[in-house]
Amino acid sequence: MRKRRAKRRILLPDPKFESVLVTRFVNNLMLDGKKNTAFKVLYNALDDISTKTDENIMSVFEKALENVMPHVEVRSRRIGGATFQIPHPVREDRRISLAMKWTIGAARKRNEKTMTGRLSAELLAAYKEEGAAYKKKQDTHRMAEANKAFSHFRF
Repeated sequence: MRKRRAKRRILLPDPKFESVLVTRFVNNLMLDGKKNTAFKVLYNALDDISTKTDENIMSVFEKALENVMPHVEVRSRRIGGATFQIPHPVREDRRISLAMKWTIGAARKRNEKTMTGRLSAELLAAYKEEGAAYKKKQDTHRMAEANKAFSHFRF
């Protein structure tokens, strides 16, 4: 290690739902420091979801993220001139971070008209265990399963 580990910043909960998870999602969604715009996009997307389903919005949001969170991932390790993909369990905070990034990335690639529409559609798809973000999780798990034979190289 070269320097000290960075201190974890304490995030304030968002004003509407009082959830730190929502604030973290908005921080990932935000572009060019426009946090108010990111909040509007997410809140409108969650309102769209509430009209389409009759369940609690926050439970749908949390379940969608839970469905996208990976449990294992592969990391490259060079051993004796060959590079192996070695499966590793994912830490809890990294699981949340990956789920958010994959969901937002998949939403940005969708072809709905507005970002609100894209995000609400992707969150609903993740809630129903379908969509691009969920597929990415499945692909990651499949790759880890295929390389399970190299797990004894884990460090």
